[in-house]
Amino acid sequence: MAWLIAAVAVAMGAVFLVTGVAVGLPVTDSLMFAIGLLVANVPEGLLPTITLALAVGVRVLARQGAVIKRLSAVETLGSTNVICTDKTGTLTRNEMRLHGFWTPENLTEAGPRSAELIRAAALCTTVTYETDGRLHGDPTEVALVEGAAEWAVPVDPADRDDHRRACFRFDPRLRLMSVVQMADRGCLHVITKGAPEAVLSLLTDGEPAREAQAAADALAADGMRVLAVAVRDLPPGTVPPVRRRQAEGDLHLLGLVGLYDPPRPEVAAAVRRCHEAGLTVHIVTGDNGATAAAVARAVGIGTPGLRVVAQSERVDDRHLDHLLRQPGTEIVFARSSPETKLKVADALRAHGQVVAMTGDGVNDAPALHRAHIGVAMGRSGTDVAREASTMVLTDDNFATIVTAVESGRRVYDNVRKFIVYIFAHLTPEVVPFVVFALSAGTVPLPLTVLQILAIDLGTETLPALALGRERAEPGIMSRPPRPSSQGVIDKEMLVRSWGWLGSVSAALVMTAFFYVLWRAGWHPGDPTGPGTPLHHAYLTATTATFAGIVTCQVGTAIAARTDHAALRDIGFFTNPLLLAGIAFELAFTAALVYAPPLQHLFGTAALPLDAVALIAAFPPLVWGTDELRRWNRRHRNRR
Repeated sequence: MAWLIAAVAVAMGAVFLVTGVAVGLPVTDSLMFAIGLLVANVPEGLLPTITLALAVGVRVLARQGAVIKRLSAVETLGSTNVICTDKTGTLTRNEMRLHGFWTPENLTEAGPRSAELIRAAALCTTVTYETDGRLHGDPTEVALVEGAAEWAVPVDPADRDDHRRACFRFDPRLRLMSVVQMADRGCLHVITKGAPEAVLSLLTDGEPAREAQAAADALAADGMRVLAVAVRDLPPGTVPPVRRRQAEGDLHLLGLVGLYDPPRPEVAAAVRRCHEAGLTVHIVTGDNGATAAAVARAVGIGTPGLRVVAQSERVDDRHLDHLLRQPGTEIVFARSSPETKLKVADALRAHGQVVAMTGDGVNDAPALHRAHIGVAMGRSGTDVAREASTMVLTDDNFATIVTAVESGRRVYDNVRKFIVYIFAHLTPEVVPFVVFALSAGTVPLPLTVLQILAIDLGTETLPALALGRERAEPGIMSRPPRPSSQGVIDKEMLVRSWGWLGSVSAALVMTAFFYVLWRAGWHPGDPTGPGTPLHHAYLTATTATFAGIVTCQVGTAIAARTDHAALRDIGFFTNPLLLAGIAFELAFTAALVYAPPLQHLFGTAALPLDAVALIAAFPPLVWGTDELRRWNRRHRNRR
C-alpha cells in the first residue's frame, strides 16, 4: 500500500510539473503545484491510524481470551480458512472423570478385580498435591487418582512415591508409561498403562488381547479415552530395572479404564459458525480415532463428511496430500505425534491454505511456528509452546479461536473502511491543483498546501480512528475467507474511494469555490493576489474549498461505515466515537475559519451565511449518493 501511494504521488507530481511548465506556468508556480500534489496524495495520518486500529483489535481480542503477540496477526486471522485443533481441553472441558472400565472377566461392575485395576492405574501416575490441597498434574492422571478415591481404593501420592523404585515417564512415541512399585509383601510390582494397542502388544498371552481390543473400541465409540493397564510381579530380591525395555515385557492384563471428558457446550455453535464462514476444522490428536470421532460428531465437526485416520503417524506425504485435497471433508488425525502436526501444517501451506494450529506441548513448538497462526494454550500449555505461538488462549477454548477469526475479519474490514475514508478526500485535494494547472493560472489555486496539511493531520485523524472501532457488518461470518493473495487495496476500493466518493466530493468543493468567486464578480484571469480588490474574495473561496472538503469528509465517514449493508442495518448512533470525531473536526474547522490568529496562519477568511448553508448540504449528498450505489449493488446481487 505504501508503494502504491508513493508511486501515484510521485508520478502525478512529475507529470503535472511538466504539464504546468508546458501550459505556461512559471517554474516556481509549477514546482509549488507539484509539491501540492505530492502532499495531497500522501495521507500522512494513515500509518498511525492503521497501527492504532490493529492495536485496538489486539486489546479487544485480549479481553475475549486471545492474546495476540504480533499486530500483523490480526490481519492474518481474517483470512484463516483452516483450523487444526487438539481435542482435549480445546474441544472438551478438560474435566476428565473415570467413567467406565472393563476386565478380562468382562466385569463392568465394582468388585475385587475392578478395584485392583483402578488402584493400579492410579499408582501409575506422577500427580502431586498442591499447597491448597488440589491435585496437580496431567488431567488424565488426575482423573485416575480422583476416580480411585471415588471407588474406595484411594492412592496417596506421597505414599505412592515412597514405595516407588523406578518410573519410566510417558513416551509419546511408545504411548506408554510404567512404574515399579514395592508391593506389600516386599516384592516388586511393575505397572504399565497406555494406549490399548501399545499395551496389548506387550502381553504374554494374546488371547485376551482380541477381546480387550473389541472392548476398547466399544468404550472409544462412546467418546471415552481408553487406557489399558497391565502388571507383572518381579521375583523377590530382583533389582529394579533401569531400562524400560526390561520392565515393559511379559505383562498380564488387568483391564481397561475409560475416561470421559465432555465437550464444551459452546463449541458446537462455534463449529457451526466456522462452517458458515467457510472454514474447515481438522482434529489432530494423540487419542484413539473412535474417541476423537465421537467428540467430533458431538460438536458438529465432519459435516457433511468426516474422515478418520486411525494411525496418522504412518501417513506418507502423498496420501496426506490426497486427504487434504478432498473437498467438503474434515479429518480426524488420530494417534498423532508432534511431527504429524508439522506435516499437516506444511501440507496445508503448500496447498495455499491459511492455517491456525493449536498446541500445548514443548514438541508442538515447530508446528506452531510453521502455521500462519500458532495457537498455544494459556492454562495447560508450556512456556515453549507459548513462546513459539502467535496467539495464546487464556481459556484454552476452541470457541475463542472462532471469536478471534471474527475479530480479525472485523479489524481487516475496518482497516479497509478508513482507507476508503482517507483515500476518498485525496481526489478533492488533487482536483483543485489540476484545475489550476490546466487553466494555466487563469483559475487561482483553490487550496493551499497548509490547508491540505490541516485536513490530513487535523480533521481526518479522529474519524479515521473511530472507523477502526466500527462494529462488524451483518453477515461477516457468512462469507468465505478472503484469499491470502488479496491485498488490502483492490480495484473496487479504488473505484469507490477515488472514483465515486472522491469525484462527488471534488465536484461539490469546486462548486463552493467558484460560487464564492463568482458571487464577488470574479472572471477567469482576474488577479486575486494580495492588494487586489478580489483578494479577500479569493481567501473566502479557498476557505470554502477547505471547509467543503471537511464537510465531504463527514459524509464519507458515514458512508464508509458499511461496505455492503445499508446504514439503517447498523444504526446511525452505534459508533459514538465517530460522532465525537466528527464533532471535533467541525469544531477544529470552525476555529481555523473564524479565529483571527489561525486565519492569518492558514490563509482563511470567515465564510458568509449562504456559503455555510451550501457547504452544510455536502454530507447528506456524499453519503446519499454512496447509499444509492450500495443499494443498486445489493439489488444486482439479489437478481
